[in-house]
Amino acid sequence: MKIETKVAKFDEPLYLESGRILESFELVYETYGELNEDKSNVIVICHALAGSHHVAGRYADEAKPGWWDKLIGDGKAIDTRKYFVICSNNLGSTFGSTNALSIDPSTKKEYRLKFPILTISDIVKAQMRLYNSLGIKNAKAVVGGSMGGMQALCYSIEFPDFAEHIFAMATTAYTRPWAIAINKIAIESIRHDPAFKDGFYKKDDLAARGLPGLAIGRMAGLIAYLSPNLFNQKFGREYSRTDGLYELFGRFEVERYLEYNAYSFPKIFDPLSYLYICKTMNIFDAGRNKDKLEDSFDKVKSKLHLISFSDDMLFFPEEMEEIRDIMIKLGREEQMTYKMIESQSGHDSFLVEVEKFDDYVVDILENK
Repeated sequence: MKIETKVAKFDEPLYLESGRILESFELVYETYGELNEDKSNVIVICHALAGSHHVAGRYADEAKPGWWDKLIGDGKAIDTRKYFVICSNNLGSTFGSTNALSIDPSTKKEYRLKFPILTISDIVKAQMRLYNSLGIKNAKAVVGGSMGGMQALCYSIEFPDFAEHIFAMATTAYTRPWAIAINKIAIESIRHDPAFKDGFYKKDDLAARGLPGLAIGRMAGLIAYLSPNLFNQKFGREYSRTDGLYELFGRFEVERYLEYNAYSFPKIFDPLSYLYICKTMNIFDAGRNKDKLEDSFDKVKSKLHLISFSDDMLFFPEEMEEIRDIMIKLGREEQMTYKMIESQSGHDSFLVEVEKFDDYVVDILENK
Protein backbone atom coordinates (compact mmCIF):
# COMPACT_ATOMS: atom_id res chain seq x y z
CA MET A 1 0.00 0.00 0.00
CA LYS A 2 1.38 3.36 -1.02
CA ILE A 3 1.36 5.87 1.88
CA GLU A 4 2.26 9.53 1.49
CA THR A 5 2.25 12.19 4.21
CA LYS A 6 2.18 15.82 3.13
CA VAL A 7 1.59 19.33 4.42
CA ALA A 8 -0.69 21.76 2.58
CA LYS A 9 -0.24 25.48 3.28
CA PHE A 10 -2.99 28.00 2.58
CA ASP A 11 -2.37 31.74 2.59
CA GLU A 12 -5.96 32.66 1.73
CA PRO A 13 -8.00 33.58 4.83
CA LEU A 14 -10.45 31.07 6.26
CA TYR A 15 -13.59 32.82 7.50
CA LEU A 16 -14.86 31.02 10.58
CA GLU A 17 -18.38 30.58 11.85
CA SER A 18 -17.53 32.61 14.98
CA GLY A 19 -16.74 35.67 12.87
CA ARG A 20 -12.99 35.23 13.43
CA ILE A 21 -10.53 34.73 10.59
CA LEU A 22 -7.53 32.44 10.19
CA GLU A 23 -5.29 34.50 7.95
CA SER A 24 -3.42 31.37 6.93
CA PHE A 25 -3.37 27.74 7.98
CA GLU A 26 -1.76 24.38 7.37
CA LEU A 27 -3.22 20.90 7.09
CA VAL A 28 -1.21 17.73 7.45
CA TYR A 29 -2.74 14.92 5.43
CA GLU A 30 -2.03 11.36 4.43
CA THR A 31 -3.03 9.50 1.27
CA TYR A 32 -3.22 5.79 0.51
CA GLY A 33 -3.37 4.13 -2.89
CA GLU A 34 -3.42 5.85 -6.27
CA LEU A 35 -5.71 8.54 -7.63
CA ASN A 36 -7.22 7.38 -10.91
CA GLU A 37 -7.20 9.50 -14.05
CA ASP A 38 -10.65 11.04 -13.68
CA LYS A 39 -10.28 11.35 -9.88
CA SER A 40 -13.43 9.32 -9.28
CA ASN A 41 -12.05 6.87 -6.73
CA VAL A 42 -11.59 9.20 -3.75
CA ILE A 43 -12.69 8.19 -0.26
CA VAL A 44 -12.38 10.82 2.47
CA ILE A 45 -11.79 9.67 6.06
CA CYS A 46 -12.60 11.95 8.98
CA HIS A 47 -10.97 11.32 12.35
CA ALA A 48 -12.25 11.47 15.91
CA LEU A 49 -11.10 13.60 18.86
CA ALA A 50 -7.76 11.91 19.56
CA GLY A 51 -7.22 10.63 16.03
CA SER A 52 -4.91 11.94 13.34
CA HIS A 53 -4.24 11.84 9.62
CA HIS A 54 -2.43 8.50 10.08
CA VAL A 55 -5.40 6.22 9.52
CA ALA A 56 -3.84 3.04 8.14
CA GLY A 57 -0.59 1.19 7.51
CA ARG A 58 2.66 1.49 9.43
CA TYR A 59 5.57 3.87 9.29
CA ALA A 60 8.96 2.17 9.21
CA ASP A 61 9.62 2.58 12.94
CA GLU A 62 6.02 2.25 14.13
CA ALA A 63 4.86 -0.44 16.56
CA LYS A 64 1.14 0.03 15.90
CA PRO A 65 -0.57 0.75 12.59
CA GLY A 66 -2.90 3.68 11.84
CA TRP A 67 -6.04 3.94 13.92
CA TRP A 68 -8.45 2.40 11.34
CA ASP A 69 -6.08 -0.12 9.85
CA LYS A 70 -8.69 -2.87 10.30
CA LEU A 71 -10.95 -1.12 7.79
CA ILE A 72 -8.54 0.49 5.32
CA GLY A 73 -5.76 -1.07 3.26
CA ASP A 74 -4.98 -3.42 0.41
CA GLY A 75 -7.72 -6.04 0.22
CA LYS A 76 -9.68 -4.59 3.14
CA ALA A 77 -13.21 -3.16 3.14
CA ILE A 78 -11.95 0.22 1.95
CA ASP A 79 -9.53 -1.32 -0.51
CA THR A 80 -6.57 0.92 -1.30
CA ARG A 81 -5.96 -1.09 -4.49
CA LYS A 82 -9.23 0.40 -5.77
CA TYR A 83 -9.64 3.65 -3.87
CA PHE A 84 -7.54 6.72 -3.22
CA VAL A 85 -8.02 7.32 0.49
CA ILE A 86 -7.26 10.69 2.05
CA CYS A 87 -7.38 11.76 5.69
CA SER A 88 -6.33 15.17 6.97
CA ASN A 89 -5.47 16.12 10.52
CA ASN A 90 -8.27 18.39 11.76
CA LEU A 91 -7.66 22.07 12.29
CA GLY A 92 -7.06 22.56 16.01
CA SER A 93 -5.65 19.09 16.53
CA THR A 94 -2.25 18.35 17.98
CA PHE A 95 -0.72 16.34 15.13
CA GLY A 96 0.61 19.02 12.80
CA SER A 97 -2.29 21.05 11.44
CA THR A 98 -2.73 24.65 12.60
CA ASN A 99 -3.67 24.69 16.28
CA ALA A 100 -3.40 26.74 19.47
CA LEU A 101 0.39 26.34 19.59
CA SER A 102 0.86 27.55 16.01
CA ILE A 103 2.24 31.01 15.28
CA ASP A 104 -0.33 33.77 14.80
CA PRO A 105 0.87 35.68 11.70
CA SER A 106 -0.42 38.96 13.10
CA THR A 107 1.54 38.77 16.38
CA LYS A 108 4.37 36.36 15.49
CA LYS A 109 3.60 34.56 18.74
CA GLU A 110 1.83 31.31 19.53
CA TYR A 111 -1.95 31.67 19.59
CA ARG A 112 -2.42 29.84 22.90
CA LEU A 113 -5.76 31.00 24.40
CA LYS A 114 -6.22 33.51 21.57
CA PHE A 115 -6.78 30.72 19.07
CA PRO A 116 -10.30 30.97 17.62
CA ILE A 117 -13.07 28.58 18.57
CA LEU A 118 -13.64 26.19 15.68
CA THR A 119 -16.83 24.45 14.62
CA ILE A 120 -17.20 21.19 12.75
CA SER A 121 -18.23 23.31 9.75
CA ASP A 122 -14.93 25.22 9.93
CA ILE A 123 -12.95 21.98 9.98
CA VAL A 124 -14.85 20.63 6.96
CA LYS A 125 -14.51 23.92 5.08
CA ALA A 126 -10.73 23.77 5.56
CA GLN A 127 -10.69 20.19 4.27
CA MET A 128 -12.66 21.23 1.20
CA ARG A 129 -10.01 23.86 0.56
CA LEU A 130 -7.47 21.03 0.53
CA TYR A 131 -9.45 18.87 -1.89
CA ASN A 132 -9.98 21.78 -4.26
CA SER A 133 -6.23 22.42 -4.25
CA LEU A 134 -5.72 18.78 -5.28
CA GLY A 135 -8.28 19.06 -8.07
CA ILE A 136 -10.69 16.73 -6.24
CA LYS A 137 -14.24 17.89 -6.91
CA ASN A 138 -16.14 14.80 -5.79
CA ALA A 139 -15.68 11.77 -3.56
CA LYS A 140 -16.98 8.23 -3.79
CA ALA A 141 -17.59 8.39 -0.03
CA VAL A 142 -16.95 10.30 3.16
CA VAL A 143 -16.49 8.03 6.18
CA GLY A 144 -16.14 8.95 9.85
CA GLY A 145 -16.98 7.87 13.37
CA SER A 146 -17.65 9.90 16.53
CA MET A 147 -16.31 13.41 15.86
CA GLY A 148 -15.46 12.11 12.39
CA GLY A 149 -19.13 11.18 12.03
CA MET A 150 -20.06 14.76 12.87
CA GLN A 151 -17.86 15.86 9.98
CA ALA A 152 -19.45 13.28 7.67
CA LEU A 153 -22.91 14.65 8.51
CA CYS A 154 -21.63 18.17 7.92
CA TYR A 155 -20.42 17.17 4.44
CA SER A 156 -23.85 15.75 3.64
CA ILE A 157 -25.62 18.97 4.64
CA GLU A 158 -23.21 21.76 3.71
CA PHE A 159 -21.59 20.19 0.64
CA PRO A 160 -24.47 18.01 -0.60
CA ASP A 161 -23.01 17.51 -4.09
CA PHE A 162 -19.56 16.41 -2.93
CA ALA A 163 -19.93 12.71 -2.06
CA GLU A 164 -21.96 9.84 -3.46
CA HIS A 165 -22.05 8.07 -0.08
CA ILE A 166 -21.82 9.36 3.50
CA PHE A 167 -21.01 6.88 6.27
CA ALA A 168 -21.63 8.34 9.74
CA MET A 169 -20.83 5.97 12.59
CA ALA A 170 -21.25 6.22 16.38
CA THR A 171 -22.17 9.89 16.19
CA THR A 172 -24.99 12.35 16.74
CA ALA A 173 -26.78 15.25 15.05
CA TYR A 174 -26.10 17.46 18.06
CA THR A 175 -24.12 16.94 21.24
CA ARG A 176 -26.31 16.09 24.22
CA PRO A 177 -25.77 17.07 27.88
CA TRP A 178 -24.31 13.65 28.75
CA ALA A 179 -21.39 13.99 26.33
CA ILE A 180 -20.90 17.65 27.29
CA ALA A 181 -20.72 16.58 30.94
CA ILE A 182 -18.03 13.99 30.16
CA ASN A 183 -16.01 16.68 28.37
CA LYS A 184 -16.52 19.05 31.30
CA ILE A 185 -14.49 16.77 33.55
CA ALA A 186 -11.54 17.08 31.18
CA ILE A 187 -11.97 20.82 30.75
CA GLU A 188 -12.04 21.53 34.49
CA SER A 189 -9.23 19.10 35.25
CA ILE A 190 -6.96 20.77 32.71
CA ARG A 191 -7.87 24.35 33.63
CA HIS A 192 -7.21 23.86 37.32
CA ASP A 193 -4.01 21.88 37.01
CA PRO A 194 -1.17 24.17 38.21
CA ALA A 195 1.09 22.74 35.50
CA PHE A 196 -1.30 24.12 32.86
CA LYS A 197 -0.27 27.66 33.92
CA ASP A 198 -3.38 29.22 32.37
CA GLY A 199 -2.34 27.97 28.97
CA PHE A 200 1.25 29.20 29.12
CA TYR A 201 2.98 25.92 30.01
CA LYS A 202 6.23 24.98 28.34
CA LYS A 203 5.76 22.26 25.78
CA ASP A 204 8.98 20.50 26.75
CA ASP A 205 7.85 20.34 30.38
CA LEU A 206 4.64 18.55 29.46
CA ALA A 207 6.44 16.19 27.11
CA ALA A 208 8.70 15.18 29.98
CA ARG A 209 6.24 15.10 32.88
CA GLY A 210 2.77 15.07 31.36
CA LEU A 211 -0.24 16.96 32.70
CA PRO A 212 -2.22 15.18 35.45
CA GLY A 213 -5.33 17.25 34.66
CA LEU A 214 -5.41 16.01 31.09
CA ALA A 215 -4.82 12.45 32.29
CA ILE A 216 -7.80 12.67 34.65
CA GLY A 217 -9.96 14.07 31.88
CA ARG A 218 -8.82 11.26 29.63
CA MET A 219 -9.90 8.74 32.27
CA ALA A 220 -13.44 10.13 32.08
CA GLY A 221 -13.31 9.77 28.33
CA LEU A 222 -12.04 6.19 28.49
CA ILE A 223 -14.93 5.24 30.76
CA ALA A 224 -17.43 6.74 28.32
CA TYR A 225 -15.73 5.20 25.28
CA LEU A 226 -16.03 1.66 26.62
CA SER A 227 -19.00 0.00 28.32
CA PRO A 228 -19.89 -1.57 31.69
CA ASN A 229 -20.09 -5.03 30.12
CA LEU A 230 -16.65 -4.67 28.59
CA PHE A 231 -15.19 -3.58 31.91
CA ASN A 232 -16.80 -6.59 33.60
CA GLN A 233 -15.48 -9.01 30.98
CA LYS A 234 -12.01 -7.53 30.74
CA PHE A 235 -11.24 -6.82 34.38
CA GLY A 236 -13.87 -8.32 36.64
CA ARG A 237 -12.86 -7.90 40.28
CA GLU A 238 -9.21 -8.70 39.61
CA TYR A 239 -6.80 -6.95 41.96
CA SER A 240 -3.26 -5.91 41.11
CA ARG A 241 -0.75 -8.56 42.13
CA THR A 242 1.77 -5.90 43.09
CA ASP A 243 -0.55 -4.03 45.46
CA GLY A 244 -1.85 -4.97 48.88
CA LEU A 245 -5.61 -5.25 49.24
CA TYR A 246 -5.52 -3.17 52.41
CA GLU A 247 -3.20 -0.48 51.08
CA LEU A 248 -5.05 2.83 50.71
CA PHE A 249 -3.86 3.31 47.13
CA GLY A 250 -3.81 -0.33 46.17
CA ARG A 251 -5.45 -0.83 42.79
CA PHE A 252 -7.86 -3.05 40.99
CA GLU A 253 -6.78 -4.03 37.50
CA VAL A 254 -9.34 -1.62 36.01
CA GLU A 255 -7.63 1.21 37.91
CA ARG A 256 -4.23 0.16 36.57
CA TYR A 257 -5.68 0.17 33.06
CA LEU A 258 -7.03 3.69 33.45
CA GLU A 259 -3.77 4.95 34.94
CA TYR A 260 -1.60 3.40 32.23
CA ASN A 261 -3.65 4.71 29.32
CA ALA A 262 -4.53 8.10 30.80
CA TYR A 263 -1.11 9.13 32.11
CA SER A 264 0.62 8.28 28.83
CA PHE A 265 -1.85 10.39 26.85
CA PRO A 266 -0.50 13.87 27.79
CA LYS A 267 2.91 12.85 26.43
CA ILE A 268 1.44 12.75 22.92
CA PHE A 269 -1.58 15.08 23.01
CA ASP A 270 -1.51 18.79 23.76
CA PRO A 271 -3.91 20.04 26.50
CA LEU A 272 -4.87 23.21 24.64
CA SER A 273 -5.79 21.14 21.60
CA TYR A 274 -7.88 18.91 23.84
CA LEU A 275 -9.73 21.93 25.26
CA TYR A 276 -10.43 23.40 21.84
CA ILE A 277 -11.58 20.08 20.39
CA CYS A 278 -13.91 19.46 23.33
CA LYS A 279 -15.44 22.88 22.70
CA THR A 280 -15.84 22.08 19.00
CA MET A 281 -17.66 18.85 19.81
CA ASN A 282 -19.80 20.44 22.53
CA ILE A 283 -21.22 23.13 20.25
CA PHE A 284 -21.85 20.82 17.31
CA ASP A 285 -25.43 21.01 16.07
CA ALA A 286 -26.30 19.96 12.53
CA GLY A 287 -29.48 22.04 12.80
CA ARG A 288 -27.91 25.26 14.03
CA ASN A 289 -29.45 28.49 12.78
CA LYS A 290 -32.53 26.52 11.74
CA ASP A 291 -35.93 26.21 13.35
CA LYS A 292 -35.90 22.43 12.89
CA LEU A 293 -33.27 19.76 12.38
CA GLU A 294 -35.34 18.60 9.42
CA ASP A 295 -34.45 21.80 7.56
CA SER A 296 -30.79 20.80 7.58
CA PHE A 297 -31.26 17.16 6.61
CA ASP A 298 -33.60 18.22 3.83
CA LYS A 299 -30.48 19.44 2.02
CA VAL A 300 -28.89 16.00 1.88
CA LYS A 301 -28.39 14.61 -1.63
CA SER A 302 -25.87 11.85 -0.90
CA LYS A 303 -26.84 8.36 0.12
CA LEU A 304 -26.64 8.53 3.90
CA HIS A 305 -25.56 5.42 5.81
CA LEU A 306 -25.94 5.48 9.58
CA ILE A 307 -24.21 2.89 11.78
CA SER A 308 -24.80 2.81 15.52
CA PHE A 309 -23.51 0.44 18.20
CA SER A 310 -25.76 -1.15 20.77
CA ASP A 311 -23.60 -0.51 23.84
CA ASP A 312 -22.30 2.95 22.84
CA MET A 313 -22.37 4.96 26.07
CA LEU A 314 -21.28 8.27 24.53
CA PHE A 315 -23.54 8.69 21.49
CA PHE A 316 -26.40 6.31 22.11
CA PRO A 317 -28.13 4.40 19.28
CA GLU A 318 -31.31 6.44 19.70
CA GLU A 319 -29.34 9.54 18.70
CA MET A 320 -28.64 8.03 15.30
CA GLU A 321 -32.16 6.64 15.10
CA GLU A 322 -33.38 10.22 15.39
CA ILE A 323 -31.52 11.03 12.16
CA ARG A 324 -33.02 7.94 10.53
CA ASP A 325 -36.52 8.99 11.59
CA ILE A 326 -35.99 12.50 10.24
CA MET A 327 -34.93 11.13 6.85
CA ILE A 328 -38.01 8.89 6.80
CA LYS A 329 -40.23 11.83 7.76
CA LEU A 330 -38.73 13.80 4.86
CA GLY A 331 -39.63 10.98 2.49
CA ARG A 332 -35.97 10.04 1.99
CA GLU A 333 -36.15 6.44 3.18
CA GLU A 334 -34.76 5.14 -0.13
CA GLN A 335 -31.81 7.53 0.21
CA MET A 336 -30.78 6.26 3.64
CA THR A 337 -29.73 3.06 5.39
CA TYR A 338 -29.49 2.39 9.10
CA LYS A 339 -27.71 -0.47 10.83
CA MET A 340 -27.25 -1.04 14.56
CA ILE A 341 -24.35 -3.32 15.41
CA GLU A 342 -24.73 -5.62 18.41
CA SER A 343 -21.46 -4.52 19.92
CA GLN A 344 -19.38 -5.33 22.99
CA SER A 345 -16.77 -2.56 22.98
CA GLY A 346 -18.87 0.54 23.67
CA HIS A 347 -18.28 3.73 21.72
CA ASP A 348 -14.93 2.39 20.50
CA SER A 349 -16.70 -0.43 18.66
CA PHE A 350 -16.47 1.49 15.39
CA LEU A 351 -12.68 1.17 15.71
CA VAL A 352 -12.29 -2.35 17.09
CA GLU A 353 -15.30 -4.39 15.91
CA VAL A 354 -14.82 -3.64 12.23
CA GLU A 355 -15.52 -7.24 11.22
CA LYS A 356 -19.17 -6.69 12.18
CA PHE A 357 -19.78 -4.01 9.53
CA ASP A 358 -16.98 -4.15 6.96
CA ASP A 359 -18.99 -6.34 4.54
CA TYR A 360 -21.86 -3.85 4.83
CA VAL A 361 -19.50 -1.04 3.78
CA VAL A 362 -18.17 -3.11 0.85
CA ASP A 363 -21.69 -3.92 -0.41
CA ILE A 364 -22.65 -0.26 -0.39
CA LEU A 365 -19.46 0.93 -2.11
CA GLU A 366 -19.88 -1.74 -4.78
CA ASN A 367 -23.62 -1.01 -5.17
CA LYS A 368 -24.64 -4.55 -4.27
